[in-house]
Amino acid sequence: MTQPPSLPPSVKPDARFGLIIVGDEILSGKRTDKHLPKVIELLKARGLQLDYAEYVGDSPDRITATLKRAFASGDVVFSTGGIGATPDDHTRQCAARAQGLSLALHTQAEALIRQRMQESAIEQGTVYEANRPDNIHRLNMGVFPVGAEIIPNPFNKIPGFTCGTVHFVPGFPVMAWPMMEWVLDTHYPHLHKVSTWIEQSVIVFGAMEATLTPLMEEIEKAFAGVKVFSLPSVDHPQYGRHIELGVKGEPALVSQAYAVLLSGLKGFDARLGPELVQK
Repeated sequence: MTQPPSLPPSVKPDARFGLIIVGDEILSGKRTDKHLPKVIELLKARGLQLDYAEYVGDSPDRITATLKRAFASGDVVFSTGGIGATPDDHTRQCAARAQGLSLALHTQAEALIRQRMQESAIEQGTVYEANRPDNIHRLNMGVFPVGAEIIPNPFNKIPGFTCGTVHFVPGFPVMAWPMMEWVLDTHYPHLHKVSTWIEQSVIVFGAMEATLTPLMEEIEKAFAGVKVFSLPSVDHPQYGRHIELGVKGEPALVSQAYAVLLSGLKGFDARLGPELVQK
């Protein structure tokens, strides 16, 4: 049995961010995933970027394997879905299995779940019976891998949990999104780059990516910390066939790199269109 993870997580300034979306309902098309675009939005608002995302069905073996990779990566990873207490919810158990840990009822989670059940009884005009079988079963939603910390749930108090740098939230967007924001602002404010990030690009007509690649490589080599990107389109409603070519990173470096990019494009038989800036 390995030792439980410790908090707060220690991550490098250049930490990568990942997203795991669990649920058969997404893969079957019964529900449409809303988490991916929202997580991109939440990270972008903090000057951060999503590096990868994975979709996993309700298969314990696949979930466990996916979580093993997440724990081993050292990345900041959000996992959505599968933390309830019905037979098709496996994420809590898989998180423990992936770390070689046992499961236990978390003291804070138990208190929050009991508080929620008491409030629900009052709302329904009934008497709260702590030892009623269905209420005992609801406590399973607070059974987490040993050493986990809770993630507050402002919607209904039923918490998510954190193990190291992997953070588990419900599949419901109304709960998951504010919980993920709380994690980002509580555990990783030192990674936020809102005031030190900018993106500059230009629309390029009549050029091929392969032709522009050497210029892109030269710029990334010359300006450490700046990322060059190329977004081709064949049927854009406004620009038609084109490439959006740009750089992103710290404003001062981006300004220099972008000037080199524009200068370098003069050597190609290409027509330049509008220039774009995004902060």
